[in-house]
Amino acid sequence: MRVLVAVASRHHATHEIALAVATGLITRGLEAEAVPVQEVTTLDGYDAVVLGSAVYMGRWLAEARRFAQVHTPDLCVMPVWLFSSGPVGPVDHPIPAGTPADVPVLMRLTRATGHRTFAGRLEMRHLHFAERAAVRTIHAPEGDSRDWAAIDRFAGEVADDLVGAYAGVA
Repeated sequence: MRVLVAVASRHHATHEIALAVATGLITRGLEAEAVPVQEVTTLDGYDAVVLGSAVYMGRWLAEARRFAQVHTPDLCVMPVWLFSSGPVGPVDHPIPAGTPADVPVLMRLTRATGHRTFAGRLEMRHLHFAERAAVRTIHAPEGDSRDWAAIDRFAGEVADDLVGAYAGVA
């Protein structure tokens, strides 16, 4: 079974999460690759998709939303999972309640099995002027808040679902 982990990432932190998801799928016996959404032209050859996006101001990046819309005919007939990356803060601090504004629509559009939100990474030196101003306004803490164990558990859940579904078909 071949899985595409398609990702929209502005400063590479969400892409690193996608790489970890793909690695988790591979270690569980599936074929997987993490690819920026802009580089995906077709879903031919893939059996499932994990689609992820960085979240800014409560929304997925436009290129991730566009990917879901363009590939809807394929996505709605294959297993799909979504993940968001954006909240920042200490690893032991719970992720703020609430789902990014786009996720309910994307869940319906893609018929996704599930959605997970992961904490992100914020490094002020990588931000553009407007991004730094927004971060200062909301007092977002700088640092890497990603929980790699939670990301691996998510990959395990996706793998278990896929292997279980495949076993039921065989």
